[in-house]
Amino acid sequence: MTFKKLTPEQLRGHKGKSFVGITTAFICYDGQGNIFLAQRSENTRDEHGNWDAGGGGLKFGQTLEQNLIREVKEEYNFTTISIQFLGYMDVFRNAPDGEPTHWLAMFFTVLVNPAELNLNEPEMVDDSGWFTLDNLPTPMHSQFGPLLKLHGKKFREIISKK
Repeated sequence: MTFKKLTPEQLRGHKGKSFVGITTAFICYDGQGNIFLAQRSENTRDEHGNWDAGGGGLKFGQTLEQNLIREVKEEYNFTTISIQFLGYMDVFRNAPDGEPTHWLAMFFTVLVNPAELNLNEPEMVDDSGWFTLDNLPTPMHSQFGPLLKLHGKKFREIISKK
């Protein structure tokens, strides 16, 4: 049986629906206990108005780390100083069309230089800023709470190190 390769647009529509999607999710931090968050605009796939750290679907032919570095640069212009794998999480939720989805989220922390920040996709962001875990904006992305429940102790240890 021969298969015709899907276009990038077709593939994006199938990720998480026809097969388990894999995403490299990241939380950028400044080494001073602050994390960078952006409020998702109406131009994003979902979670409009919610505050999120960042991430993107794994591209064919890229390692997790290559994908992560590309996404951090594409979204916020940060050069990665240090990368640590935080952990993974199965994400089961519904797409905006109501169809159930399944994603495997690979979470990383990324130490960055805040001076490099540039919102390279400003149409995807309504607001942004640096926050501590004790002073997060609301509403947060639906998966941020489960992430902290699962990996919060390790996350706090990483971002609090000088």
